[in-house]
Amino acid sequence: MKIDARSVARILREPGALRAIVLHGEDTGLIRERARQAATAIAPQLDDPFRVAVLDRDAAERLEEEIFSLSLSGGRRVVWVRDGGDSLTAPLKASLARDSDTLVIIEAPGLASRSRLRALAEAQDHCAAIGCYPEEGRALEATIRQVLGEEEIRIDADALSWFAGLLGPDRAAMRGEVEKLALYAGRGGHLTLDDVRTCIGDAAGVSLEDAAYAATAGDRAGADTAIERALAEGTSPIAVARALLSHLHRLRRARIAMDSGQSRAEAMRGLRPPVFFKRTESFGQALSLWTGERLMEAAEQTQALEKDCKQTGAPDLALCRRHIARLAATAAILRRER
Repeated sequence: MKIDARSVARILREPGALRAIVLHGEDTGLIRERARQAATAIAPQLDDPFRVAVLDRDAAERLEEEIFSLSLSGGRRVVWVRDGGDSLTAPLKASLARDSDTLVIIEAPGLASRSRLRALAEAQDHCAAIGCYPEEGRALEATIRQVLGEEEIRIDADALSWFAGLLGPDRAAMRGEVEKLALYAGRGGHLTLDDVRTCIGDAAGVSLEDAAYAATAGDRAGADTAIERALAEGTSPIAVARALLSHLHRLRRARIAMDSGQSRAEAMRGLRPPVFFKRTESFGQALSLWTGERLMEAAEQTQALEKDCKQTGAPDLALCRRHIARLAATAAILRRER
């Protein structure tokens, strides 16, 4: 059966009589995290060889054997397949036709919507098909609060919004950055915007923010240096596009406020989260260059960049570099036209 987003946490916490869970989607970090949650619900000690069997992508011929092996130490067994695909469909279907209390967990990133394995999991009442896609906006902020809440750590709204805007689409990378914040704050701590900036000041997200600010201010050299640093630190092209789009939307909101009669300083103060004081000069420079119409055009081009980067085989890194260069060149032209 296909599991909706609201039921995922319950299913992973209590798999019940489920025989198989197929985790598919684009977020490999989230797939791995959810697989671990489901496995732990059945076998708390994942290093127990009598209750947990971990198989690789070439495991089709061993799947049935592992499913029907005895636990020896008692309790349900878990067969955890990593990087699974349609080759598992036939052995899984055959196994489901026989009695067993073993839970099969299959990590299947990139599984197509018409996949035979996915269709099997969605059609069977005692199987679960769970989509794992990158979180954004409020969903991402809620996850960050939840992870910090496990250590009873509070985070200010502006700090949360700024931090969420820096994160890329991978769940594993997100959790790593959140755990860094938790370690910095300590159990029961409180995080402000300055705390978050101090803690992750060397993260790839800051390099990405540098690139966005430099490009829209017309600083080609600074933008090129920052985007190279961000890409070298592992920032994905999709994260580049989303960070640029977020920055352009903030500029456009401030520009609209200025066109309505507010001063530049008033428009910048009205943004939530507010512009970081070390960024106000660069942000103000961009506001003085770009019109609302130009910012909308840039945002549409950036949305097209994200779409292009998602195409199979696309030269996504080159596309990101070219787009940053184009933004910086446009800003430089606007400066000359002033």
